[in-house]
Amino acid sequence: MPVAPKMQTQALDRRRINQASLLSTLRRVINLPLLLTVCVLVAYGLLVVWSATANSSTYTFSRQLIGVGIGAVLMIVIWRFDYRKLSNWMVPLLAACLLLVLLPLLPGIGVTVNEARSWISIAGQQFQPGELAKVLDILYLASLLARYRGRIDSGREYLKCFCLMMLPVVAIMAQPDMGTGLVLFVVGMVMLFAAGAHRKWLLITIGIIALAVVAALCLDGVLDAWFGRDVFIRDYQKNRLLVFVNADLDPTGAGYNLKQAQIAIGSGGVLGKGLGNATQSSLGFLPEAPTDFIFCVLAEEFGFLGSLALIGIYTVLMFLALRVAFQSFDLYGTLIIAGILGMWIFQILESIGMTCGLMPITGIPLPFVSYGSSFMLANFISLGLVFSIWAHRDNKTTAGIR
Repeated sequence: MPVAPKMQTQALDRRRINQASLLSTLRRVINLPLLLTVCVLVAYGLLVVWSATANSSTYTFSRQLIGVGIGAVLMIVIWRFDYRKLSNWMVPLLAACLLLVLLPLLPGIGVTVNEARSWISIAGQQFQPGELAKVLDILYLASLLARYRGRIDSGREYLKCFCLMMLPVVAIMAQPDMGTGLVLFVVGMVMLFAAGAHRKWLLITIGIIALAVVAALCLDGVLDAWFGRDVFIRDYQKNRLLVFVNADLDPTGAGYNLKQAQIAIGSGGVLGKGLGNATQSSLGFLPEAPTDFIFCVLAEEFGFLGSLALIGIYTVLMFLALRVAFQSFDLYGTLIIAGILGMWIFQILESIGMTCGLMPITGIPLPFVSYGSSFMLANFISLGLVFSIWAHRDNKTTAGIR
């Protein structure tokens, strides 16, 4: 029999086996549904930001593109990195988180924006370190809580974890940055729940915090008069809470943003006015349209159906990220995803809810949609961690619990 055809057949079989092996490796490393979902979300956000920044002298679309580009590169780098190597870096992660939070308070580089000193300026470029601090906070808490192996029943241990969780929260509130502080607090509570903290302790904590907020609101005026300055709550923060209770209380002052946001959303109707036809933002009625109120621009241009599409994309993103958490054999990785999901979900609910009058206005942006390089980088880094956890999910070695 001729040998050549047999050799050709064997070579073809080896090539097919190699191709199948490569495809299998790619499927194991790349979560294609998650990647496609993020691409659609980012493209949708860029479309809306392009429209919102078209007539702006403050915001530029090119800067948003740069933020997306750098964020995508960082996501790929972190994707290829084994996240488990950070599992025992609890103290360095906490130190780095606190350093980022406190940087804006340093003279010379700290910048005050909208009555909050939460920005730094280096070489003429402004950056919000609190956004990256969110990611470090999640990594730090995951490293801490993974040591308890999914169960925190002791009140003493719970109190210890809660106090350590509150360190970045208190530091960020001192700027004051209530929005970022709320995000860090919610992330911490979600991660405590995911780490197996007893529900009794969680409910007691929420109750005490609620009572403390009510007491602070009631005594705020007395304490301010006593000390001669704002102690707990700034006047603009207090006005936002009052406007949330009654939007007609100050329609030309503190309630102006909310009124204009509701007008923008309502004027979009079912199908919207079309791309580039958001009159509320283009004519300057809606302040901070590309950042805090980007959802209003989207709702005005793409209407109810466009808003529903955005919520649908977010729902798919959360489901796919949660699926990664369930398929991970590593408690440390599961806790990281729990923190990221808590951060994303709270920011989505708050950002959309505040424009509709369902939540107080806090200036929290929409993940992967709102304008802002710092915010975009933090979201892409978080996404890179999710992809890294997916890529290493088959290794059953438990990290962070040694």
